[in-house]
Amino acid sequence: MEEPRIGVYVCNCGTNIAGTVDVAEVSKYAGTLPNVTVARDYVYMCSAPGQDLIKNDIKEHGLNRIVVASCSPRMHEPTFRGVLEEGGLNPYLFEMANIREHCSWVHTHEPKRATEKAKDLVRIAVAKARLLEPLQKIRIDVTQRALIVGGGVSGLRACLDLAERGFEVHVVEKRPTVGGRAALINKLAHVEKKGSDIFKSIIDEAASNPKVNIHTNATLSTLDGYIGNYAVKINRKPRFVNESCNACGECATVCPIEVPNEYEYNLNKRKAIYIPFTHAYPSRYVIDADSCNRCGKCVEACKENAIDLDQEPKELELIFGTIILATGYDPYEPSKDEYSYGLYDNVITLLQLERLLDENGPTKGELTIKGSHPENIVFISCVGSMQEPKSEASADGGEPAEGLEKQAEAEQRVQTNCSRMCCAASIKNMMEIKERNPYSSIYFLYRDIRTYGRGDEQMYKAAGEEFLKFIRYEEPPKISTSSDNLKVEVYDTLVQSTLEIPTDLVVLAVGMTPPKDIEDLQDLVRVSRSADGFFQEAHAKLRPLETATDGIYLTGVAQGPKDIVESVASGSAAAAKASIPLAKGEMELEPTKSFVAFEACDGCAMCIDPCTQEAITLIEYMWKGDVKKTIELNEAKCVGCGVCQATCPKRGIFVRHFTLDQLSAMVETTLSG
Repeated sequence: MEEPRIGVYVCNCGTNIAGTVDVAEVSKYAGTLPNVTVARDYVYMCSAPGQDLIKNDIKEHGLNRIVVASCSPRMHEPTFRGVLEEGGLNPYLFEMANIREHCSWVHTHEPKRATEKAKDLVRIAVAKARLLEPLQKIRIDVTQRALIVGGGVSGLRACLDLAERGFEVHVVEKRPTVGGRAALINKLAHVEKKGSDIFKSIIDEAASNPKVNIHTNATLSTLDGYIGNYAVKINRKPRFVNESCNACGECATVCPIEVPNEYEYNLNKRKAIYIPFTHAYPSRYVIDADSCNRCGKCVEACKENAIDLDQEPKELELIFGTIILATGYDPYEPSKDEYSYGLYDNVITLLQLERLLDENGPTKGELTIKGSHPENIVFISCVGSMQEPKSEASADGGEPAEGLEKQAEAEQRVQTNCSRMCCAASIKNMMEIKERNPYSSIYFLYRDIRTYGRGDEQMYKAAGEEFLKFIRYEEPPKISTSSDNLKVEVYDTLVQSTLEIPTDLVVLAVGMTPPKDIEDLQDLVRVSRSADGFFQEAHAKLRPLETATDGIYLTGVAQGPKDIVESVASGSAAAAKASIPLAKGEMELEPTKSFVAFEACDGCAMCIDPCTQEAITLIEYMWKGDVKKTIELNEAKCVGCGVCQATCPKRGIFVRHFTLDQLSAMVETTLSG
């Protein structure tokens, strides 16, 4: 390897660095270090003149290593690597010393100590630079096929956008129909459209696109691989009803089994053979295997011979280039000790109200409770949102029942954050009820009003003009009963008095919680989750739709509460992101991955279990008639974390750009300072 000729460039960053650190002194010190040929300081090294300074010195002084002491590598390391390429050097013959975040910004009142620390960081960077080697990016082929996990409006929007770009797309939906919860919303705010209308417009396009493949009643059974080559097994449960079904309904008429209808949020019952809802896709019946008693009456009634009770599960194996998680949410389910939910028929959730107001709902759009139209209605916001992870309210005004906290935490996570759509959705429904019955009295008990969406604030103001009553609370309201009526007791923090409101109907605006089976999917995709339980994006501002796992993206409520407008928009955004590697047909990966020193590796396998990416496998080979063992590395799955290097007792595996020799040189230089 040629003798290192290192150029060191110390950036002023205006006064961000130079206001605390004596950059001239640091530059002068750098010039005294071994193998440093050029040492300079400049006002802004990332500027065009600063970059030209490096390129000119490479040519004039024959520099073959570059060290820049400036800001965070996260911000400008790609910039300076590009400068090296333009100057004719391998971009990985570069090291960066962060003297802004690590020196000037944290030692603003200690300029002398900050300057000494900057010298130390430059000396350490130079020590590593002497041992740097040229590296080449790793190229991998990308399978031009995408997988969408979840068939709500966000996932379908992403699916359709990818298909329109010419890519084959597969949607995997665990329920018997796609559409998600948006398809069950009565009316959307500000537009004269139902949630099912939005769903139908998207599914009609998707179903007619030859690039789209929709798998309902399906889940992922295995997932392995890396960006460009994710090997996935899709398990499709039988529907027991084939494509010959004409949805005549004779099968449901004769079916003797009735179970709670989850698509109407248990407000009524459905048969064991059923169509989930109007406009469901596929638009044919399906048999609930957990409820069906195999009596065969539906088979006898079906004139199209569409029912086959002997259908078996099927497994489909495919390779995907990119994956989008569109897993949606489950609504928070209050317990009986929360606002008496489940104890009284006239305590319902906001989503149940949506179904009661829907002309295709269980009451054909009539808001009737116990056979009559409610006149006094109380909405309570933030049920399961913006509260501590325990039940705060109790039936009959008493303390929460013993063990309720454990029960609530076991069943789902109470959210401390805002579910974003509840306020606007509540006000929308309040105004619709008021329009239907101008003489009704409607109260909205809220912690905070958060009407942030376009037109939502105007709707909020209009609701006040319609004589809807808004009452702010901090302590959760208490519900009690007297004869056939309910009574809501709440302390109004604005007028500072306790109010008792007799009511015919209580509507709980429940929040969004992660799907109950999200942990099973997380185990497969190996994507982290945030504190609220939803999937975590790589960076909220810089990579808002990407995960830390390359090639896996997020959309809709998979990453946290959103309304329908935001969910559809994020579907298109995720599709745009996922289409980038698909369109290229190949990917370039950073070369800072592990590599195996086969002459030292003895196949002890101590590095395999610690690898979080499952990138290392043990293999056998023949050597001079003997069976030997060593390891094989999947560079595409490796993230260069270095755990393998740390656990290897034989120096048999290293991380490029962070080898033991390079790290040792940095440590020795630190200690010698």
